[in-house]
Amino acid sequence: MNDFTDTALAITARLRAMFPATPLQKNAYLSQKYEAEIWLKREDLTPVRSYKIRGAFNAMRKAREANPDQTLFVAASAGNHAQGVAFNCAHFGVRGVIFMPVTTPKQKVDKTRAFGGEHVEIKLIGDYFDETLRVAQEFCAAEGGHFLAPFDDPFVIEGQSSVAVEILEELGDAPDLVVLPVGGGGLSSGIKRYFEAVGAEIPLVLVEPTGGASLTAALAAGEPVALPQVDSFVDGASVAKIGARNFDILRDVPPKSVLLSPEDRVCETILEMLNVEGVVLEPAGALSVDVLPELADQIRGKRVVCVTSGGNFDFERLPEVKERAQRHAGLKKYFILRMPQRPGALRDFLEMLGPEDDIARFEYLKKSARNFGSVLICIETTQPQNFDVLFERLDRADFAYRDITDDQILAEFLV
Repeated sequence: MNDFTDTALAITARLRAMFPATPLQKNAYLSQKYEAEIWLKREDLTPVRSYKIRGAFNAMRKAREANPDQTLFVAASAGNHAQGVAFNCAHFGVRGVIFMPVTTPKQKVDKTRAFGGEHVEIKLIGDYFDETLRVAQEFCAAEGGHFLAPFDDPFVIEGQSSVAVEILEELGDAPDLVVLPVGGGGLSSGIKRYFEAVGAEIPLVLVEPTGGASLTAALAAGEPVALPQVDSFVDGASVAKIGARNFDILRDVPPKSVLLSPEDRVCETILEMLNVEGVVLEPAGALSVDVLPELADQIRGKRVVCVTSGGNFDFERLPEVKERAQRHAGLKKYFILRMPQRPGALRDFLEMLGPEDDIARFEYLKKSARNFGSVLICIETTQPQNFDVLFERLDRADFAYRDITDDQILAEFLV
């Protein structure tokens, strides 16, 4: 064994004082669906419902070993990293100051406070994370604290490698494939480095949200680059720039092994796992399961481990998740209908609807035109092909309409 192997094994053993190894569960539903042996590494079942507790534990432990007098730890996070830091502050009995954007959902703030208790102070600063991070780092420097980075830190990478240790220990043998999410790169670089250290030639598939593909951009450029824009929906993996240390480990990953998950499709996966399996996953935690349809041909008959990285799902987001899932599945559409101003026109339109079509929204506005009025309408149905039938009937009746479901700017303004 080499030094990194010894380190990873030692960290994993130390973590047992905080929580047992997260379950590695064979999932019968997914296994049958994909004709494969699908195992879920349930990082959503740690005490803070994400793997972030591991890296924060090791980074804090190493900082205290280097300087026993270090009692102030500072972090900036809007989610899982904050909760992992808070839990560890209580575990080690040290003071933590955690900066979170003002826009952070109250549920996440409350959970962070609950994990840290009297050991943690939360400061809500900034509308955007960049501002929050800047203020946190300035405070840390002024107060002589130790800043706990979420991923670009060698001790965080070591801590996250414990996930790989547990996978091999629990499975008893090497799987044919491991699928896991990648955001800043802490988890993926830790797992990759451990597998390489023990000589386990296990292929990895890394999954990024389409709106936060920082590893894809870095592989194309040969170095970490900042994305001009990030969709924050998959907040646990939407990172504008992958960590430098993390990319040093991931730079030889084949680009074809990095897959992108559209945010709306992730919503379908969240609902599928919730409704069918009763498994609550946050958007980032669902990424590894979300890409299984793309891998179906190559995983048939093989043993696959999917790392479900987190389960901190705010159920106030459920209506949005359902909305986005329906739209991606083609079961819900928004369109603007030009309604003729004549008696019976509305009845004619309603008669075009099929037995499975349901009007979910109807807003009528007659502007200055004498002969026509505009209608914003939303239709929900049970099969995507029902819309083909509806639009064919509208075309035949010379009803003018415009489908705005995929027009992001217009849809966000009107819907």
